[in-house]
Amino acid sequence: MTSARLSSTTLLIGLAVIMLAALAASIRFGAIDFTIRDILTAIGSLVPGSPEATLDQRIFLELRLPRTILCLFVGASLGVGGTLMQALFRNPIVEPGLVGTSSGAAFGSAMFFVLGGVFNFGSGLFALPFAACIGGVISTYLVFLLARSRENGRASIVMLLLTGLAINALFMSAIGFLSYIARDPQARSITFWSLGTLSGANWTAVKIVSASAIGGTLLALRYAKQLNALMIGEEEATYLGVNVNRLKWIILSINVVIVAVATAFTGVIGFVGLIVPHILRMTRGADNRFLIVGSAIVGATLLSFADLVARVSLRPAELPIGIVTSAVGVPVFLFLLRRSNYVY
Repeated sequence: MTSARLSSTTLLIGLAVIMLAALAASIRFGAIDFTIRDILTAIGSLVPGSPEATLDQRIFLELRLPRTILCLFVGASLGVGGTLMQALFRNPIVEPGLVGTSSGAAFGSAMFFVLGGVFNFGSGLFALPFAACIGGVISTYLVFLLARSRENGRASIVMLLLTGLAINALFMSAIGFLSYIARDPQARSITFWSLGTLSGANWTAVKIVSASAIGGTLLALRYAKQLNALMIGEEEATYLGVNVNRLKWIILSINVVIVAVATAFTGVIGFVGLIVPHILRMTRGADNRFLIVGSAIVGATLLSFADLVARVSLRPAELPIGIVTSAVGVPVFLFLLRRSNYVY
């Protein structure tokens, strides 16, 4: 047991080192490349009494740095969300985007952009995340409500995926309608949100997403042992003292909040929550105490590399990051489907 824990700890440390390397590369390279000296000089300009920051230094401090940090927390949120969903349904092909959370959150954000004034959403710090959370809650609830069996009230994985596909299509069509009736600035915002982008990152977004990501991850860790017990079956977990229904709602609530808040500022970024937990299971098994922490680190790393590719591939222009993650995620998802033997 001690050696296993040591191995897990060592692996997490190694993954954290890789994450820091991805962070360093993401900070340095982009539409404008910054040398280490440029970075240190820009940070030094924040010291009281220092000369006023130059244009390049302001670009680094106000655009590049918050973007890279936000990318870490968004990737961590999506990775943890995927781990929680897969643990809850004991299936490696479930992720937040497949059960409607991401599309619902994007719909809530689109409603905020187009009809925020009509519904008096306000313009405060938490207005956009709140609208996204409402959309994520509605879509996720619809998926689970419609996928439940009439006999036992449970949702099979096949019904869950098919219902999630239908709900995703419904909400994406609603987003398309909002784009049609929106004015040009609103339509551009919705388009970016539908494809996924980090171009609108700022320090306010960093504060909000970091709070939800860190808080959600710590709260999820409290229920890691109960999720481990759930792996052997719902009835067996109940015999071990786990309140399965309560656990389901808690995990779903954590997932909706962290994914919806991340989606509110970056748009729909798919497949991160699908790939990350599967990679980690191939290294250290299915212990959720390891998977939750590891998925936060690997999710942050993966999204950082994807954002780097999105920024440097067509610079000075950039690709929507959702295109990059989908290009990697779709083959992995198809591989998992082909590898799994489900009885329909």
